[in-house]
Formats: sequence, structure tokens, C-alpha cells
Amino acid sequence: LDYISRMEISMTEFVSARQEIMDLSKIIVYTILYKQFDREIRNALIKSECVRKYNRSNPGHIIDSATVISEKQLKLSLVHKASVIEESRKQILDPVYQRILNNDEYSAEEKNIYLLMAEKFLNRLSLMNWYIITLFHKADKYNEIITTIQNLLVRYMEKSQVAEYISLIIMELALNNEKTNMLKTAKKMYQGVDDVESIILDPETRKRIIEELKKNYEVVSLAWKLGGGTTSIGKQGRLKITLYNKDDEFQEIKDSIESKKYADTNKRTLIDFYRDSPDGQGESGLGLYYLSYLDNACKKVNIKFESLVNQFSTSGLTVIDLVFDF
Repeated sequence: LDYISRMEISMTEFVSARQEIMDLSKIIVYTILYKQFDREIRNALIKSECVRKYNRSNPGHIIDSATVISEKQLKLSLVHKASVIEESRKQILDPVYQRILNNDEYSAEEKNIYLLMAEKFLNRLSLMNWYIITLFHKADKYNEIITTIQNLLVRYMEKSQVAEYISLIIMELALNNEKTNMLKTAKKMYQGVDDVESIILDPETRKRIIEELKKNYEVVSLAWKLGGGTTSIGKQGRLKITLYNKDDEFQEIKDSIESKKYADTNKRTLIDFYRDSPDGQGESGLGLYYLSYLDNACKKVNIKFESLVNQFSTSGLTVIDLVFDF
């Protein structure tokens, strides 16, 4: 409903909430894809031969991107068209279902996931789109509308695969930032210990370090910004994910993330950041592995993906931005 444009969570450690955060990340990506799918369907319907022919015959009541019909009116119009909607759904979904079931590359579990996903995308079509679909269900070129929706549905189901990779890279980055904070605190708490990294693996020691981090409010922040803002036409399908550590300049850094205030900072891509990570610190092997899969998955389905790492020398803070245009 566009009530939420930004969400942020700050935690001392992410391991205990790993699954919940990964699930939240996937839900956010799916939400953006559902809405973007609905917008593309609307644009495709407006450009269809059925609508163009209708507009030529009804110049006083044209259907275009500016057409607004209240939800109440749409519901009243569709209430007696339940059978038409069900028939249209079947026409759209049956060939897509068959394509999924006939794909030998999918496991039984993957097939079930894709079958459910196809239905979910269609369930989230707006009333306005269903109004247009049902309006032309007896038109000569109606099959072209069905085919267009099927093609878009398949394309967005393929796009949805990136949700898993995004959740993995987010968790990897969060855990790396968490580890950095833990090592920094462990060095202060256990001065003189040579192998600090090994002691944070001990459950009891780790628990004491986490308590110290909580006491000092040393947290990792993870934020999702949905869309490009109300004035950003064409950017509704954008998702920006930001990770950063809290430090003494927390509010100043937080306020600067969306601005160009630190234009002279050392900016690198995420892949550069991983490659430059010291051995044993950044877990760069796993990070590059996830990043490679994410980058390839985005390219295959025409999702624009950019990463940027800002490192602030005065505070030692690292801010990582992942930007996706779906």
C-alpha cells in the first residue's frame, strides 16, 4: 500500500536471527517484484490492440495510464464477473503450469515453488488490471492479452530467483560486519591474547563479548529503501540496501548516506572490497561466491545491480550500498 518506504534494523549479532532476516529480505524483494509486475501488465494492456481499438471507438472514455477508477467502482464492476476472472486465470496459468511440470531441470520441490509463485503473482494483480482483462474477454484480439500476461509472468518468475541470492549476500555482509565488531571488542577485553579470532569461537567467551557489545551499543545496521521516492518516475522498482556499523559519529554518518556530503571518500565496488579484505577477516571466498551468483543472476533477467563501498577514514566506518533496479 506504499505505507513503508524505508525499514531499518540494528543488531549486535545476526546469527540468532539469521533465518528471520533472510525471510524478511526475500519478502521485500517479492513485494517489489509483485508491484513491478502489476505495473508492467498495466502498461502492456494499455498498448494492446484491444485497448487501442476501444479508445478509437470511445474517445470520451479512453483507457490509458492516467485512467483512475475508484476501488469501490471496480469492485462493483467485477463482482458479477467472478466466472470470467476464473476463466481468464485458468487460460493464463494452465500453459505456465504445464511448462513448469515439463521442465526436467526442476526438482519436485522447485516445481512446487514455481507453481505457487505463478499463482501468487497473478493473485496480486490490481483490480484495474482485472477490469481491463474482463472488459475484453470476448474481443477478437483477447488471446494476445492472455499471451502477453503469460510471457510477463514467466519473466517475473525468473526474476524472483534473485531474492535468494540477495538474502544470502545480505546475511554474509551482516555477519562479516558483526565479526569485525566482535574482534575489535575482543582485543580490548583480552589484551595480550595472540589469537583473538579463535577465542570468539568459544560459546562462553562469545557470549561475554556480545554482552559487552550490547552495553556499548556496538551494532550493525541494515536498511532497505523501497522505490525511488514519489517524485522519481520510473524508479518504483528500485531497492537500495545499506549496511553500516554504528560508531561515535552514528547520526552524522546515517544522515550522510543518502547525500553526496562525502564525495571525496574512498569509493569502491563490493567486489573490490572483498578482494582487498585481509585473510581471515572478510571471508572473501564465500562473499565473492555469493556475489558472483547474484551478479550473474541479475544479468540473466535484466536486473540492474550496482554495489558501492564507502570507507570513512576519520571514523573507520564502512558503508555498503547494494542497489537493484527491477
